[in-house]
This record gives sequence, C-alpha cells and structure tokens, in this order.
Amino acid sequence: MPDAIPFAELIADQQPVVLEGLASEWPMVGRGLQGAAQAAAYLKEFGSESFVTLFTGPPEIGGRFHYTDDLSGLNFSSGRAKLGEVLDLVLDGIGDAAGPAYYVGSTDLDQFLPGFRTDNDLTLDHPDFGVRPPLASVWIGNRTTAAAHYDISNNLACCLVGKRRFTLFPPEQVGNLYPGPLDPTPGGQVVTMVDFRKPDLERYPRFAEAMAAAQIADLEPGDVLYYPALWWHQVNALAPFNVMANYWWNPVPAHIDTPQNTLLHAMLSLRDRPGTEKQAWRAMFEHYVFGPAEAAGDHLPPAARGPLGPVDEMTARRLRAQLLNRLNR
Repeated sequence: MPDAIPFAELIADQQPVVLEGLASEWPMVGRGLQGAAQAAAYLKEFGSESFVTLFTGPPEIGGRFHYTDDLSGLNFSSGRAKLGEVLDLVLDGIGDAAGPAYYVGSTDLDQFLPGFRTDNDLTLDHPDFGVRPPLASVWIGNRTTAAAHYDISNNLACCLVGKRRFTLFPPEQVGNLYPGPLDPTPGGQVVTMVDFRKPDLERYPRFAEAMAAAQIADLEPGDVLYYPALWWHQVNALAPFNVMANYWWNPVPAHIDTPQNTLLHAMLSLRDRPGTEKQAWRAMFEHYVFGPAEAAGDHLPPAARGPLGPVDEMTARRLRAQLLNRLNR
C-alpha cells in the first residue's frame, strides 16, 4: 500500500492512475468487507437522519441514469429522503437484480455525514490544497451507471464498498463521445449519448475511435483512482451495495471563474462567426489566454497591467462587473 499520494508525479503526467489499497485501512472499507448490512449500519452512525437527494430509476433502464428515448426528459425520478431510509431501500433490494436502481450522488461528506472523515480520510499534502481546499463527497447506491461525462476538477475517487469500473477518455475524445444536450442533463454535466452496453456504431461511428483511446480502471474496496480534470469517465457500480468517496479540487483560488462559463459565452459570441474571423480570434486567445500568463502584459509597467497581470480577488471582481455590464447592455 502506498504511504502517500505522489501528487507531483500524478499532476505532471496528467494520466489516470490507480493507487491500489490507499484507503484499505479506512473503517468504512473494513465494515464493507463484513457485508452490506454492516456497511449500512456504519453509515447510519453518522447521518441516518440527514435528508439526501435520492435518484430512482425503474427496472427497465438497467441502472443507467440517462434520458428518455426521445430526449424529452430524464429516465429517472428524484426526491428527498432520510439517508437511513435510503440505505434500507438498497439493502431490501439486494436479492432483486432486476429491481429499481437507487443512487445518492455527490453528497457533501462533512454536511451530511459529520464525523465520518475523522477516521475515513486521505492525507492531502500538496500546495494545491493550500490554494483551495478539496470538496469531499460520498456516492451510495446499488448497480448503477453514470454515463460518460467530464468534471471541471481533478478527482481522487475512493472505492470503499463494492466494486466500480471507470472507463476513461482523454479530453480530445469529446467529439467521438457524441455529447448530449447542454440542458437538461442527468447530473449537472453533459453526458455521452452512446449506450456503452450496446453501442450503435451506425449512429455513432466515431465511438470506436474513442474506445481505442479508452483506459479501464477496475477498483476493489480500498483502491483510489486519480484522474485529471476534463477527462471523460463512465462509472459503473458493479455490486448490489456500493459506497464511494471522492475529492474534487482545482489548483486555482476561488475567485477564478469556471471555464464552463467561458465556453457558454464563446458559443454565444464566437461559434457562428465567419471562419476567417474565428481564426483571428484564435490568435487573440492564444496571446491573452492560452499563452504564458505573463506574456500579454510583461512589456507594460506593473501599475498599467490591470487584468493583464496576476488576477487577484479585486481584479476578478472588476472583470466580472465589466463582463456583466457588457452582457446586460
């Protein structure tokens, strides 16, 4: 078992890596190895009365939370329930492989299971976490599938109970994964339209190229998977009772805006312009955004650089106000 997370290597390589057994000494893992009932009882010690969001899928979706066939809505329902009641639902259905799918996703550990991280936590020692603390979440359910999507944060996914399979794709495979609508989405992020169980290669022929570039990570209890931001990933929970914790983080201060907003604004302002004009704007973005951060303003005196210099909290507020003013004119 690794003694520590080799963050410097992971971040430099920008590739998914399984850290086998890194969380194997967590009490949650030990309870899960004793059985689903023991794992559920342990979770109830921390948050039995906490109200969580429960997604419920009918048997016919086979655990794949997605859209209806005509994309007019989602193929599952959501509601609020006490965590203890949710755990009982999952336990009661363990013997019914063809029953409903239950899924509690991205639930804040500190808020909904207070005290859980006292004995179940990774030691995160890296300069990134001094900039912006990670968000720790828990994921609970039976046999479910989160269709391939991307996150805007780096991720450490800890398989605690049951087994999980991650199918991962580098960001450049986005076009070969046939992303669905921007809104609504099953879980807040765009998902692939391809059903990995029976891919329709006549309708989605480039998916074969995506699979050629895919990496598969099968996680046992106690294993931890690192993967970088913007890597697409499909997550299959493979056991009748599954628990995962994860840590999301961005190596930038909280006042730095999300590029997802930039993408939406670029669709509004750039996408439908003439090709020659878009090429000119590509050069502008290369100069101001994608090139070295200091390059656009290093020929100016520091006092004259404004947002061309380092973006601190006050500069971010001014940029945001300027942008809002332009959008609202």
